[in-house]
Amino acid sequence: MKINSIALLVACLWVANAEAQSGLETILTDISKNNKTLQSQSKYWEAQKLQFKTGNTLYDPTISYDYMRGTPSAVAGNQTDISVIQRFDFPTVYGKKKNLANEKSKQGDFALLATKQDILLEAKKSAIELIYRNKLQEKIKERKTKTEKFLSDFQTKLNRGEGNILDVNKAKLQLIEINKDLKLNTSSINQLQQKLTELNGGIDVIFNESEYPEVIAIPSFEELEEIIEAQDPTRKLLQQQTTIAQQQIQVTKAMALPKFEAGYHYQGILGQNFHGARIGMSIPLWENKNRVKQSMAELEMNEVQLNEHKLEHYYNIKSLYEKYTNLQKTLDEYQTVLESINSIQLLDKALRFGEITTIQYFLEASYYYQASNNYLLTEKEYQDVIAELLKYQL
Repeated sequence: MKINSIALLVACLWVANAEAQSGLETILTDISKNNKTLQSQSKYWEAQKLQFKTGNTLYDPTISYDYMRGTPSAVAGNQTDISVIQRFDFPTVYGKKKNLANEKSKQGDFALLATKQDILLEAKKSAIELIYRNKLQEKIKERKTKTEKFLSDFQTKLNRGEGNILDVNKAKLQLIEINKDLKLNTSSINQLQQKLTELNGGIDVIFNESEYPEVIAIPSFEELEEIIEAQDPTRKLLQQQTTIAQQQIQVTKAMALPKFEAGYHYQGILGQNFHGARIGMSIPLWENKNRVKQSMAELEMNEVQLNEHKLEHYYNIKSLYEKYTNLQKTLDEYQTVLESINSIQLLDKALRFGEITTIQYFLEASYYYQASNNYLLTEKEYQDVIAELLKYQL
């Protein structure tokens, strides 16, 4: 695929996703600003960038003063020595160190983006689960209302001598189970709200949505995989580390060149003064031994890590995409069946006309509610996998 085609497809997906997720996007925007981990990482990389720029200047100049008394003073006299020395590396070293510092600074942007995407994906999946829990809460409350009405009707009939205690007991047992599910689900909702608040830096988040954002069209696996790889900050970080290792080799080789020193020297003795320039050179015979080999080994390690990530990331995307297509089919099947059978309405009618017993009613209804709950869970898993596939947009 051509680069301009990828850019156009990425832009379309960004626009469609932004329009479809306005409520959720607001929360994610807040979290990206308020999250303590992101704030800490941002400060860390600011400090690292300053550190990368440190050490690429000249060495500090050295000034020395010596005053020595001669013995015997009448013969030897006193001696004064003053030296001002400036040491510096081979001139090409500074340019290579500057390039290395610039490349190291770039990796901070990729590392910070990778951390941001991980945190926002966690927040997005928490919000998706919260939507699922809110939808489930509505279903449980509907069952609770219906069962409470059954219990009231059965109790009234029993009081009039028209019903039986078995129907009342069965309704009570059903209500106990429903209340238990309601409490557990309410607890899960509260925990998810707290999780979003934690991710938002302790600032309260109230998210009461019970409808998922509109699902945008997902391109083919080949197109999507190419887009994800092009946007992957972890891959860019590993590529940047490879570039840094290459630059480090250049710096290490340059550091093996001679160092120089230049300065001024003054000497006074027996009434005579001597002064002039001082020039020196150090030859690094042993100081940098094996450092080039070490840098070469680090480059090879980074290249292996990059290839490993490419392979692992490809199959992870492939697995997610297969899961996405399977869940899409399952979700369509659930929707078709649940919309066509109207089981609860039919069961209500059969019970009202005495065609089935109360025990049969609750047994058959439990099958329908279990299928309905499975549909909601499948719907959540479907939204989860889409969120993971579109993580690069966060």
